Amino acid sequence: MKGSKLVSRALALFAGLAAAAASGAAHAIAWYFQTPASKMAQDIDTLHQVIMWIIVVIFVAVFGFMFYACYAHRKSIGHEAAQFHENTTVELLWTVIPALILIVIAWPVTKVVIAQKDTSAPDLTIKVTGYQWKWGYDYLRGEGEGISFTSMLATPREQIDGKAPKGENYLLEVDHEMVVPVGKKIRVITTAADVVHAWWIPALGAKQDAIPGFLRDTWFRAEQAGTYRGQCTELCGKEHAFMPIVVRVVPQEQYTKWVGERRKIAAGAEAPAPVASAAPASAAPADESKPLPLAELVSRGEKIYAANCVACHQATGQGMPAMKAPALAGNKLVTGADQGPIDTVLNGRPNTAMQPFKQQLSDAEIAAVITYVRNSWGNKASEVQPAEVKARRK
Repeated sequence: MKGSKLVSRALALFAGLAAAAASGAAHAIAWYFQTPASKMAQDIDTLHQVIMWIIVVIFVAVFGFMFYACYAHRKSIGHEAAQFHENTTVELLWTVIPALILIVIAWPVTKVVIAQKDTSAPDLTIKVTGYQWKWGYDYLRGEGEGISFTSMLATPREQIDGKAPKGENYLLEVDHEMVVPVGKKIRVITTAADVVHAWWIPALGAKQDAIPGFLRDTWFRAEQAGTYRGQCTELCGKEHAFMPIVVRVVPQEQYTKWVGERRKIAAGAEAPAPVASAAPASAAPADESKPLPLAELVSRGEKIYAANCVACHQATGQGMPAMKAPALAGNKLVTGADQGPIDTVLNGRPNTAMQPFKQQLSDAEIAAVITYVRNSWGNKASEVQPAEVKARRK
């Protein structure tokens, strides 16, 4: 009796969960799909639920028949095991029925997959580049063409290290969001500068690997304004868990306003304003041709180092030899009089985790971070000026 009650309760619980999924209540569960914000995401969600119900029916039918057969033909009531080798009818049934089930599943799945690959006629095209460990965004076509920026984790290090209470969007907040207009078809071209990453926004039904040397694409059309969050879904190194993705979908008027603000930033009229929760960011001065004081360069460089370099070279400058990230403290190559440090930051180093920063940081930012490194952890060397960095760009 106890066994049958446990089975009944388990079936009731399973049926309840399935019913909740069918009604949409499951979206409130943290480990279930996010609430769809695009037709593609809705189609994926519906497809998941339909196939789940097919699986439930198959599970109940197969295991129900199996348990019944075991119970009704048990040895304790006198049944003996049957001896037979084959049954043509049964073999045809267990071949034909699964084939029909696969056809029933394949039809809607194929429709969704084909729709996912249709990136034609976009209203806006954005190139997304994965870095260790941040995302670069370049608006290539449509309103906003020419806008470029880098987006990185904005969760304060104190929260990550457990020294401060975790915020509402812990590890899912960035300093600069990808902004797109509502109701427009957005084509996303993905690639990577170092290792394989993956760009994924579940609420929008968009996911694509970012592979070095290759251009892949996907698309989405957000049906409602809001902020949607995702993460890199390819294990890409030490800070894999710390490169979130945030897409802010806004009405067309707000998007046009945002484009105008970004164009002012690109023209050097003002500094970019990160979201409220962002970590401190460094802004390039209006005139990078003028020499900057050592103290100002070091102050700016410390913030840039914390945002871009600390994962590999560590806060103490001791580096991580296992990742081919050398120690910067006491490093004569860092404090030398040649242009090696500038070239390294601008162009990176092949076959190491050191990526090029020429597209991510301005001349003043590179000068600041190099000056900080040259004057920290016991290092002592002259400052590097933005004009020197500009002269080394190729």
